[in-house]
Amino acid sequence: MSIKFNIYTAMPRFSKSVSALRSSEIRDLMTLASRPDIISFAGGMPGNDLFPVQAVEELFRELDSKTKQAAFQYAPTPGLPSLLESLEGFLETKGLPVKENRLLITTGSQQALNILGKAFIDRGEAVLVENPCFIGALSAFRSYEAELRGVPVDREGIVIDRLSQEIQRKERAKFLYITPYFHNPAGVLYTTERKEQLIASLQGTNIPLIEDDAYGDLYFFEEDRDRLKPIKAINPDGINVCYTGSFSKILGPGLRLGWMLVPEKIYQKCELIKQSADACSPSFTQVLADAFIRSGQIYSYVASVRHEYKKRASTMVAALREHLPNYVQWNEPRGGFYIWLTLPATADATQIMTLAINGGAVFVAGKTFDPAGQQNNSLRLSYCNNTPEQIVEGIPIVANAIRAICG
Repeated sequence: MSIKFNIYTAMPRFSKSVSALRSSEIRDLMTLASRPDIISFAGGMPGNDLFPVQAVEELFRELDSKTKQAAFQYAPTPGLPSLLESLEGFLETKGLPVKENRLLITTGSQQALNILGKAFIDRGEAVLVENPCFIGALSAFRSYEAELRGVPVDREGIVIDRLSQEIQRKERAKFLYITPYFHNPAGVLYTTERKEQLIASLQGTNIPLIEDDAYGDLYFFEEDRDRLKPIKAINPDGINVCYTGSFSKILGPGLRLGWMLVPEKIYQKCELIKQSADACSPSFTQVLADAFIRSGQIYSYVASVRHEYKKRASTMVAALREHLPNYVQWNEPRGGFYIWLTLPATADATQIMTLAINGGAVFVAGKTFDPAGQQNNSLRLSYCNNTPEQIVEGIPIVANAIRAICG
């Protein structure tokens, strides 16, 4: 008996939304960045040497057997009740209206953005985002086939005139997404006045606001504390504010824990979406995060890493002042992880990146953060996962690549 083999391979028929997805350039750079001969300014990753490994080990050892067992079990979809309680207390220190809203634990803040995208976006509908914008948000919203409308960001925040133009368009956007506190990638801290203008622009429009606050705890200067008050804490009338945050930058991204604080009606839909996605976020890391908050160590730990990131940022600023040509514009960071360089309009950051990689350093080209994927005369440098010695060694490589391309 002979067996016939079909030499043709069947082609899977993917959905249109999946077919449109593209890998994140930052993720693609991670393999390169792991090479020992490359100094990486690409990833927004906390410093490995800063994680509170011993403190968390001790906290887990001190837990009773029942709590440890719960760490291995499924959790309720909204989150472990104990963590919801302790996290509410942590968020209340920021003035957030926890009692008037609902808190949902998510598998990283990336899942929060994905859930909110699914809750609001139908194919082809417009959403407003900053330009430049966090690549994770762009990816999440693109997965639901949104039309991304980028609104420029300047040194004080989103440009209100351009935002107003977008708001007044006949086809109203489904929501506005912003990262006001040490913006990713631009490093900007919104001014109080700009936030007030944004609030006034949105009131009466029925356009929800997604306020992403992954970096607000990592401020460098006490005088900025007033500017760090979330719009959600201002609690403006007439705007549904969806506030998202994460343990990734203030404890560790490996926990895969974030949260959203949203109005009740939005929460109901988001909980259903999460049920269909993963049932619950990791119980084990929820137990660890809860113990860390309840011990009070989260406050002292964040203060210590804040000091270290300030030192690394200062080292990078000094190196940039010494080595960059004077036609490069950039903001000195007041917190967070990033410095955003703006080059002459004709510059191609991808060419510069290729040259820098050959020299032994890597960063992220600006078009990665452009909703249209076109504008490429800028680049993002991250100082968070490098020692001062690596920064001092790596910045001249980047500067030399800029001079080689731009003159």
